[in-house]
Amino acid sequence: MERTMVGARREVIARSDAPAARVVCEALEYETSGAPEFIDISDDVSRIVEAAGIAFGQVSIFSQHTTAAIKINENEPLLLQDLARTLRQFAPPNAYYEHNDFTRRTVNMNEDECANGHAHCQHLFLSASEVIPVIDGRMAMGQWQSIFLIELDHPRMRRVLVNVVGTA
Repeated sequence: MERTMVGARREVIARSDAPAARVVCEALEYETSGAPEFIDISDDVSRIVEAAGIAFGQVSIFSQHTTAAIKINENEPLLLQDLARTLRQFAPPNAYYEHNDFTRRTVNMNEDECANGHAHCQHLFLSASEVIPVIDGRMAMGQWQSIFLIELDHPRMRRVLVNVVGTA
């Protein structure tokens, strides 16, 4: 490891000069059961990365929904309860949201539209995707890190895209 001028430590973990990249994109679908719900999808993503056959690259995990997020955190039951409580406190489902005022709202409406302003507000502080380095054919995640699909709205089918890019 070398030390940079600003004091940070720098270490080259992996390097590839291969001329061609391999790209694999797969979809995962999950049926959720409530909100907030934390679904650990780490093993499913890991299987896709391993099957892609890349040695060095990255994997992105992307939720195709504005009320279901992707985040990396620790899969510890009491922590997940804390995180769920924090989301509910931040944007309580029973608070007033203009998005839920169907007498005024005129865009992005479905026949079965539900009052989900709280879910959109919670999602604002999460994210739709995460990117993880792949080194030696495996995701370079920390010991306690897990990948979660987080349902913020009502139960339904959710679709997650897993995009693996790298060299063999």
